[in-house]
Amino acid sequence: MVNYYTEEGLQKLKDELQDLKGRGRADMARQIAEARDKGDLSENAEYDAAKDAQGLLELKISKLEQVVANARVIDESTIDTSKVSILSTVKIKNVKNGAESKYQIVAEEEADLKAGKISIQSPIGKGLMGKEAGEVAEINVPAGKMQFEILDISLG
Repeated sequence: MVNYYTEEGLQKLKDELQDLKGRGRADMARQIAEARDKGDLSENAEYDAAKDAQGLLELKISKLEQVVANARVIDESTIDTSKVSILSTVKIKNVKNGAESKYQIVAEEEADLKAGKISIQSPIGKGLMGKEAGEVAEINVPAGKMQFEILDISLG
């Protein structure tokens, strides 16, 4: 499955992958060696835990390699700002309470609510996709149905 990222977001994924392959694997090898040095492997819970952690690290590396291999950087100059799409910055108003918010729609791995970045896979992200300024999006969220009026669509 192809996922679209900002150049910055893809670089973060690549940096994380390099860190896991380098420092992560080195730390894991050290933990396994330390556990092995503690004696009989058949009764060594620390060794078993380190081997399990190694398996999880390799799984994470494998998944991240797959994400990076299928990643595409979005050319922001080609984004149509007449409708909400990935990398759009959307200013919305909660119809019920009038609260205004501004979010950028990003790939799952780039989502960071504190930075105002919501995932395209989230209920709100999915509900806003394809909508135009002036439209009201009715979105099912865990707390029930919410209505958001799209006030503005921009880049950045």
